Amino acid sequence: MTAEPEAPVRPCEQPGCAEPGAFRAPRDRKTLNEYRWFCLEHVRAYNRAWDYYKGMTPGEIERHLREDTGWQRPTWPLGRLGGANPFDPEVLRDPLGVLGDTPLHQQRRAKQPRADEPPAELRAALDVLGLGWPIDSLALRSRYKELAKRFHPDANGGDRQAEERLKDINRAYSLVRRKLPGKGSPAVAPAG
Repeated sequence: MTAEPEAPVRPCEQPGCAEPGAFRAPRDRKTLNEYRWFCLEHVRAYNRAWDYYKGMTPGEIERHLREDTGWQRPTWPLGRLGGANPFDPEVLRDPLGVLGDTPLHQQRRAKQPRADEPPAELRAALDVLGLGWPIDSLALRSRYKELAKRFHPDANGGDRQAEERLKDINRAYSLVRRKLPGKGSPAVAPAG
C-alpha cells in the first residue's frame, strides 16, 4: 500500500494513535465517497473488519447483487420491445442488400437436402445404430434386435457400460422409427 499523495497530513482516526492518517477508507456503504483516515496499521485492521453487507437481510443482499449485475440500470429479456421483429426494408435503407434478400440468402433458403443424405436430426441416431441412409423399417428393426441382444445387461453380466449403450440404442431406434415413412417402404429424403 502507498499513501495517498494528495492527502493532507491529518492524525489517524483510531483513538489513541499518534501516527499520521495517510490512508483512506470509506465511511460506510451509503457514503463510499466520504472517507476515514488511518495509519497503515489501522487501515489494514479496518479493511479486514469491513463488511459491505453488514446489517442487510439476505433478501436485501440478493436484490443488491442482482442490481449490480446490470450496473443498477433496468434490464429486460432480449427479443422484447420490438427486437424480435424483422426490420422493414424501407425503414432501413440497405443499398448493398446486407440485411435483405441477397442471392446468398436465397440460395441458403432454396437448398434442399440430397436424397442420399439423412436429415440432420437423424444423423447421430443412425451413427449410434451403425446404419446408412436411406433405410427401411425392416433393416432398422433387424439391426436394433442385433444390437439389443449384444448390449443387453443380462448378456453382459450386468455391465453398466453395456446398459448405458443399450439406453442410447433405444433412444436412437425410437427417433429413427418415428421419422421413417410408412412401414416396409424405404425412407428417402424429399426430392427437390
